[in-house]
Amino acid sequence: MGVSDRTPNREFVVRQARADDEAAVVSFTRDTWGDRHGDYLPDVFGHWVETDGPDQRTFVIDVDDGDDVAGVIQGAMLTDTEAWAQGMRVNPDYRGEGLSPSLSAALMDWARERGAAVCRNMVFSWNVAGLGQSRAVGFRPATEFRWAQPDPDPDATPKGGGTPDVEVTADPAAAWAWWTDSDARTHLRGLAMDANESWACSELRREQLRAAAEDDRLFVARDEGGTRGFSYRAYDYERETDDGEVETWGIYGVGAWETPAAAGAILRAVARDAGEAGLDNTRVLIPEGARWVSDVAAARFPVSGEPDFVMSADLTDPATVLD
Repeated sequence: MGVSDRTPNREFVVRQARADDEAAVVSFTRDTWGDRHGDYLPDVFGHWVETDGPDQRTFVIDVDDGDDVAGVIQGAMLTDTEAWAQGMRVNPDYRGEGLSPSLSAALMDWARERGAAVCRNMVFSWNVAGLGQSRAVGFRPATEFRWAQPDPDPDATPKGGGTPDVEVTADPAAAWAWWTDSDARTHLRGLAMDANESWACSELRREQLRAAAEDDRLFVARDEGGTRGFSYRAYDYERETDDGEVETWGIYGVGAWETPAAAGAILRAVARDAGEAGLDNTRVLIPEGARWVSDVAAARFPVSGEPDFVMSADLTDPATVLD
């Protein structure tokens, strides 16, 4: 299966990843970004291969019928029409061979066959090479965001409370009505953190807010003028630190608001929720922009120093098909 390309004395074939590819993939992804940022691929590749199925597929570029691995990528179906691309890496030993389009083509063809109309990915804003590679293989800019990072604190605000002027409720209908007409939704193209695929973004759906409300994970800010914003906890996860300790994270699908007072009330509700859940850390996806970032800063909560970018490829466009 896959796409084949020949260069003098070498043959490259894109195929589904196998368990025995792990050593090669770990070897060339261990220091992807040097000291700047650790790569997660060595920790997850084995799990990716083990869990591949109808809605997930990991691809590699095979060199000379199993002699080496020249690249890797994974695709996942997030909804019936939304695909996600992640973990695109090319082995430094084979850079300059023009291999990334073949990986992307295989993934996009796979997603299109399963009904996807769009495929997205996420790129660190400082990863200029990754951004250029995404553009070269058919992705276009979609949106950008940062992380608000309130420290978990069970005493951050009374449950259901906010400030004298802002109360915090758990009304999914109010949250959805506000979201559909908000500047935040327009900026984010309707995207929030996906509840089932780690570090992926999909379109926020009404039923997600209903489910969050039922589990006491939805926080809706309201003042005398009506709804002013909301956030919700999408999922939790654990990670092992360099010291071998396990820390827990709460990922909040989106945080959006209209006023600084609403921002403070929502983020305090997030801090309390994380504290009551026993989490060690939080990340709240917020739109990138001076207004939203400065609101977080004014409320005295930490915010990530750099944005992340989401890129999008239209799979209904024949031009997106790469050979």
